[in-house]
Amino acid sequence: MTQTLTKISLFLGLIILIVSCNAVKLVPDNKYLLTKNTIIVDSVSSKDFKTKKLIYQQPNKKVLGVPLSLYVYNLAKPQPDSTFQNWLKDKPNRERKMNNIYSKKQVDKMASSFVGFNKWIQKTGEKPTIINRKKLETNIQYINNYYSSFGWFNTETRFKIDTLKNKRAAITYYIERHNPYKIGAIEKEINSPIVDSLFESAQNKSFIAKGNQYSSNDLNRERERISRKFRNSGLFYFDPSYVEFEADSVNTNHQVNIIYKIPDRKIRKNDTVSTEPFKIHKISEVQIVTDYNYKNRNETISDSTKYNGYHLYSFDKLKYFPKAITDAIAITPGKIFKDSQRSLTYNQISDLKIFKYPKISYSEDPKDTTGTNLIANVLLTSRKKYSLGLDFDAFTSTIQQFGVGFKASFSIRNVFKRAEILEISAKGRIGSSKDAGNNNSRFFNNSDVGADMKLIFPRIIFPLKTERFIPKSMSPSTSATVGFTNQNNIGLDRQNINLIYNYQWRPKAKITNHLDLLNVQFVRNLNPENYYNVYTSSYNSLNDIAVESDYVFNDTENSQLQIPEETTEFLMQSLDPNNPLNLNLEEQEEVLSILERQKRLTENNLILAMNFSWTKDTRENIKDNSFYRVRWKVESAGLILNEFAKAVDAPKDTLGSYLINDVAYSQYIKAEVEYIKHWDLNYQNKFAFRSFVGIAVPYGNSESIPFTRSYFAGGGNDNRGWQAYELGPGSSGGVLDFNEANFKITLNNEYRFKLFGAFNGALFIDAGNIWNTLDNITEPEETFTSLKDLQDIAISSGFGLRYDFGFFVFRLDIGFKTYDPTYSKEKRWFTDYNFGNAVYNIGINYPF
Repeated sequence: MTQTLTKISLFLGLIILIVSCNAVKLVPDNKYLLTKNTIIVDSVSSKDFKTKKLIYQQPNKKVLGVPLSLYVYNLAKPQPDSTFQNWLKDKPNRERKMNNIYSKKQVDKMASSFVGFNKWIQKTGEKPTIINRKKLETNIQYINNYYSSFGWFNTETRFKIDTLKNKRAAITYYIERHNPYKIGAIEKEINSPIVDSLFESAQNKSFIAKGNQYSSNDLNRERERISRKFRNSGLFYFDPSYVEFEADSVNTNHQVNIIYKIPDRKIRKNDTVSTEPFKIHKISEVQIVTDYNYKNRNETISDSTKYNGYHLYSFDKLKYFPKAITDAIAITPGKIFKDSQRSLTYNQISDLKIFKYPKISYSEDPKDTTGTNLIANVLLTSRKKYSLGLDFDAFTSTIQQFGVGFKASFSIRNVFKRAEILEISAKGRIGSSKDAGNNNSRFFNNSDVGADMKLIFPRIIFPLKTERFIPKSMSPSTSATVGFTNQNNIGLDRQNINLIYNYQWRPKAKITNHLDLLNVQFVRNLNPENYYNVYTSSYNSLNDIAVESDYVFNDTENSQLQIPEETTEFLMQSLDPNNPLNLNLEEQEEVLSILERQKRLTENNLILAMNFSWTKDTRENIKDNSFYRVRWKVESAGLILNEFAKAVDAPKDTLGSYLINDVAYSQYIKAEVEYIKHWDLNYQNKFAFRSFVGIAVPYGNSESIPFTRSYFAGGGNDNRGWQAYELGPGSSGGVLDFNEANFKITLNNEYRFKLFGAFNGALFIDAGNIWNTLDNITEPEETFTSLKDLQDIAISSGFGLRYDFGFFVFRLDIGFKTYDPTYSKEKRWFTDYNFGNAVYNIGINYPF
């Protein structure tokens, strides 16, 4: 880590050298550096990414027209070892003097470091692309084969090299495709009657149809479709290699006649090969070994049981209730073989998180003379029953100047022998903040500690049966969590108790449903009298009003409201109907607004909520760069408590809100929707888009949303031209310390591109804001009342530098205020667009 950061610093110092580099420094005489590839298809310039990828030789990657990676590569010495030795021997006595000063061993280390550094530069950069005619001929073959695979069998390709000044050249590829071939007659030659019957029943979904343009991709897709259909219909020994296509395009007037050819099953025994018709196989037994590993594979089974047709075995005493295991096995005794059941079993066993990736195989049942019965063998290897995890992180925010945190977690698997997992974790953080109410002179002057306990069941735990609606094939789970946090950080000091009971299941491979049947949060502020020491902007506004009023300060020389005695006294006098302080109407309204915000941020919260979220993620794996993710969530809080309060005639506060244990519970409805889309462009370039809309509407027992469930804007993962909590609400200018509201819109656009080595760059535009709506806030500049208020959406733009460590990405984003709604309309664009007003965001991994 330290070495890499050092390399980053050194590399930034080399930027000045890079701009003066010679791109053709390493290009030999009579050779040319490739600067551009142009593709002309049927006399029209083509931008087709797939065609460009076929060309083996590509120009060196450029950033804003500059081949940075090539310049970096050229900084390195081609032969660093000999270069160092030549330097050492360049002057008389230099080598002897160096050995006398450092010792020969140290000089050898210098040589090794010099070689290593130059190799690192070469690895980070990119070799010059020098035009090679043999490779150009290969490119032509690739191009012709590519278009031929899509029906253009008569494609002709040629290239032209245009030499430029200073050892540079560009290449133009001219492609003439001519008329494409289309599918003509479709026939079949299938030997096995069972295969022929299955084939006919599935042809309505064929990828091959008469009149379609020929495509080898369609043939491959058809081959996979047929194989998948057959293997999920009992044909265990079938695979895609049995599906052959004979394509005839001779004298067919640009048509291709297709013949399906599916022979009988081939059986290899020793050196002989025989054939027989395919058969439909069924599962006669499912044998499950629950504690298999490589070391005990030859030992004797000591414990076994049978459950619902499944046979369970163990080398030691069986540690699981059979149903806990068989519920995760999709392969069913007595049913026909389906390959999809094996894939589903892999997923469901992995979802249990108590076994490693299973091994599943099939063998013919020796008791069956027909050769159609199969025994499924499932070998499970247990994970360690106990595991300990430790996490450490450092952070900074608008609230804390610096902080460090840790988390220790302890997991117990198979707690009650039904594949449950118990997770116990403890966490803590210490930080440094500017808390005026904290006279502690220590650097770390705030902290929070907490603990969580979570129990996960690999099934739905509910009084009624749910398998009809949520079968085990959807990998259902139930989790119960209880947590406690004690915060001594932002001055008010806070205790937080959480209780969550939720369900999760996957109705489809890419869709996840999440239901919080019970989500309880109790927030208790321990030090509310310290409010004005923490929220200094509220204090300054209140003090300014006090100075201009008839309020008599205890310390007349200071004219500063003392906290909390004088702030409380001033507020009480301000609310006096007789107006002893002679406040004007505007001052009275501002005092009421300050008092209302104080009440909201210092009051204890009791939240009893239920929520449901639906997520669809099309990403295939971590390397998939072209996907989208949709998530929507609805939440309702306080409805049950409201009915309970009415039933027991609970007491009310002065505002008419019901109290439970002297706390006014929260009542609101909340809805969110988020859409993320990634496009894979070319040459490791990507474009990412994110949109988010969320609203929380208080009603009944509440006039506002609890601080913990409200929205804020700004920060490294949001609108990067503003600090977190700095933006909004609306055009109000963020005059408060922690600005939040109950309605939010966010749009993020980011172009990500390769720079060189592990360095990546980004250009981004963020837009969004927060507003108050349908609550007790009435200030026009803070509220959203019509589409006209969309003019208060703030826009930031900027650029970022990222370094990919492999297991995480270090990110630096610099955001500039591009459109600032706090200014008058004629000054909103680019008023603070400079480095002095920029926001420097440091983060780990990508923001979305």
